[in-house]
Amino acid sequence: MTRLMVAALVYPMVQAVLFGVGLIAALVLAPALNAQLSIPIVVVVTALISLPLSWFIAPRMMVRYQRRPTAP
Repeated sequence: MTRLMVAALVYPMVQAVLFGVGLIAALVLAPALNAQLSIPIVVVVTALISLPLSWFIAPRMMVRYQRRPTAP
């Protein structure tokens, strides 16, 4: 349950960053496409990509201390 809550908190931030990158890429790389078509596609694709990415990031956010290698 905790991983789900952390992933829910991380999801909007991940989605916002991916949306910004995707929107800039869509408007720069394909200026001939209509914005009414490309922007909804970017919204849907970034929303779908953000789900597994935030689920992957959540356990790393919950780690309190990183393990440090011990000297031999």
